[in-house]
Amino acid sequence: MNNIDLKGLVPAPVTPFTRDGEVDHDAIQRLGRWLGGIDGVKGLVVLGHAGEGTFLTSDEQTAVIESFAESVSGSIPIIAGITGEGTHVAAKEAQRAVKAGASAGLLYPSHGWLRFGYQKGAPQDRYRAIHEESGLPLILFQYPDVTKATYDLETQLEIAAQPGVFAMKNGVRNMRRWDTEIPVIRRENPELQVLTCHDEYLLHTMFDVDGALVGYGGIAPEPLIELIAAGKARDYEAARVIHDRLMPVTKSVYHRGSHMEGTVALKHALVARGILDHATVRSPLLPLADGADQEIADALRSAGLV
Repeated sequence: MNNIDLKGLVPAPVTPFTRDGEVDHDAIQRLGRWLGGIDGVKGLVVLGHAGEGTFLTSDEQTAVIESFAESVSGSIPIIAGITGEGTHVAAKEAQRAVKAGASAGLLYPSHGWLRFGYQKGAPQDRYRAIHEESGLPLILFQYPDVTKATYDLETQLEIAAQPGVFAMKNGVRNMRRWDTEIPVIRRENPELQVLTCHDEYLLHTMFDVDGALVGYGGIAPEPLIELIAAGKARDYEAARVIHDRLMPVTKSVYHRGSHMEGTVALKHALVARGILDHATVRSPLLPLADGADQEIADALRSAGLV
C-alpha cells in the first residue's frame, strides 16, 4: 500500500508564531531541520494538538505543511493532522494536505463524537471516504478512554483492516484497555504500525509498540529514541533509567491542570533548548503562570537537555 516506515520516534512539533501571532516560517525551518536531522526520527506530524492545527486557517495549515516539508527536504515524511468535523470537509482538507506535500494523514475523530459518541460504523466510513477521495495513507487515532470518541476494539480492528490505514496512534490512557487490546490488534493486523502517544505514560507503553508519536518528541528526541530502543530490546532497567531522568521534564510539561497547557510548555522547552526565541501561542491557549519558563528550563537542564 505504501512504504512509510514510522517504526521509531515520530515527533509532533509545535507551530511557531511570531510575537504578533502570525505563523513564523523561519522558525519552522529551524525546528524542522533540527528534528529532521536527528537519526531515529522517522517523520513529523504537523497540525496536531501540539501544533495548534485547529487554530489555523486552511491557508495557514497548507503553508505550515509546505514549510515543514521544505525544512526536511524529503528526508522524512510529513504527516498532516486531518481535523475537519464533517467527512466531506475533512476529505477536502486531506486533498489540500496532499498538494502541500504531506505523505500521510493523522485522522482525528469527528469532534461532535467527543460529547455525543458515534453511530456504529461511522468511524469506518470516515476513514474509507477520506482515503478514497484524497488517496492519503491514514493513521488510526485512538482517543482517550474518558471521551466518547474512543473506539471500541471491534471498531479499531475494522478501521485497521481497511485500505489506506497503515498505522495507529494509540492514546487510550487506560492501561487495562491497553494491556488487553494492543495484543489483539497486533495479532489480527501484524502489518499495522502501532505507535504510543502516551507522553506521560511512556514507560508502561514502550514495550508493546513499534514507536512513539508524541509532542514530547519535539523537545526531547534524543532520550526518547533511546527509550524506544530500550523498549524494543525489552531492557526494562535501561528504559527505567531514561524514564527517571526525564521525569522532571515530564512533570513540568505534562503534569499540569490541563493537557493543553503542555503545548505552551513545549514552546518554553524549545526556547530553553535554543530552537525558538519565544513561546507565543494562539487563543484559546493562554500563557503559563510566571516562573513556568524557568521551571521548565531547570527540568531540561536536570535531564541534560540544555
